Amino acid sequence: MANKNEITVWGIHAGVGGDARSIFINKKQIALGWDDMGDLAKIPGSRDGFKTKLMEAYPNKKKGWYPMATGQLFRFVHEVRTGDIVVYPSKPDRIVHIGEVVGDYKHVEDEEDYSQRRAVKWLKSLPRTNFSQGALYEIGSAMSFFKVKSFSDEFIAVLEGKEEVQPAKSDESIEYVADDIEQTTHDFILKTLAQDLKGHGFSHFVGHLLGTMGYKTRVSPEGPDGGIDILAHKDELGFEPPIIKVQVKSTEGSIGDPIVSQLYGKVEKSEYGMFVTLGTFTNQAKSFARNKSNLRLIDGEEFVELILRHYEKFDSKYKALLPLKQIYIPELPAESE
Repeated sequence: MANKNEITVWGIHAGVGGDARSIFINKKQIALGWDDMGDLAKIPGSRDGFKTKLMEAYPNKKKGWYPMATGQLFRFVHEVRTGDIVVYPSKPDRIVHIGEVVGDYKHVEDEEDYSQRRAVKWLKSLPRTNFSQGALYEIGSAMSFFKVKSFSDEFIAVLEGKEEVQPAKSDESIEYVADDIEQTTHDFILKTLAQDLKGHGFSHFVGHLLGTMGYKTRVSPEGPDGGIDILAHKDELGFEPPIIKVQVKSTEGSIGDPIVSQLYGKVEKSEYGMFVTLGTFTNQAKSFARNKSNLRLIDGEEFVELILRHYEKFDSKYKALLPLKQIYIPELPAESE
């Protein structure tokens, strides 16, 4: 094995359902598909050349697919070196295979699927339970081929015989995994709302969320609304206090003091004002609201927390917009001081 400091650790998956598993294990080759690309060694050695070829071979893919596929194929051909480490998490048997790349890229023309190949020498195969949760999460990447960065040292240590099976309850990487999953979910929700519910659609979404919280809402019709997008109240007719006047912004930028002050100028002493944004508020805006007991600012991160808290009460329309499933993440006991 090459010098530790010169080794790159790569992760690879065997396709949907583990289609390429027999190639990986029995033929001792790691493999990628994209068979319509032909021999990748014939493509000019630049990412642009790979992307152009991908667009020719797969013209009906979404725009964002091309740079992702380009990066994987280019790395497989031009960045992987003999002596690098490759990690293959096998789902059917829950075994993690770790090997050394021992061959250059080659295109296999006599087989239909997974024709992009590199020879590998498998060195160790261990159950998933031998690895930290963070390492398992990293090699669970959604991509077929990727560089292992955060936990590469753990896989190298396994090959050097220095692995230590850490007790689950003291696995500090669990916190890393939980934080990353949480942030990914937050990013997905904010991005989806910003892209799919611009303008008036976002007002109806906020109104629906308030409905799941027990409020009756009236969303202003599309067009000039005088700065009030939603009226929320507890009674059916909207006469009984408290009356909440809501302004919403579906943009992801920062909301300043002038806009917040304008909303508050329309709020009577017996009423409440609420500003909801997918973005953030400036320090000046937050300072203005801090001393106003009947004014509430809700930024993107807090808004997502409200969505997650009341998601089960959403109607099918909004669940289809934000398809989420509940998962349970281990919570380690707090350390005693």
